[in-house]
Amino acid sequence: MRMLFGGLAAIALIIGGFFAIRAQQQDDDLAEIAAPPPPDADDTALPLADPGMLRGPAPPEATEMTREQRRFARYDRNGDRIITREELLASRTKAFKALDTDGNNLLTFEEWAVATSDRFAAADRDGNGRLSPEEFATTKPKRPVTRCKC
Repeated sequence: MRMLFGGLAAIALIIGGFFAIRAQQQDDDLAEIAAPPPPDADDTALPLADPGMLRGPAPPEATEMTREQRRFARYDRNGDRIITREELLASRTKAFKALDTDGNNLLTFEEWAVATSDRFAAADRDGNGRLSPEEFATTKPKRPVTRCKC
């Protein structure tokens, strides 16, 4: 048993010596790296800039997008100038999930009918079962909010 502990102690001393030598070498390497020279007294002044009559290039002008171009850009989610089926359907996902009340990703006629009846009832303010032009105007789809009109 003493031989086993003696062997382990010898191995530990060898490993410890290796790390001690390695640390000393690193300290010596760091000492050899020269510190940067101190800055000159003249280097502390701020540089002067007098552009005078110089002018940079004119900023780019934003082009006015047509209504159709804005509509296309809303559907083209990744900006590659191509609308894929997934991009077109992505805009309808929120509306579909609102109609799919049981969450099974199948829209039944009953789910659609209930949503349509609820929408009709909300628009029929006087409750007579008919929509006047003013009541029908409240069912108009909301236009999407554009981010910038610059």
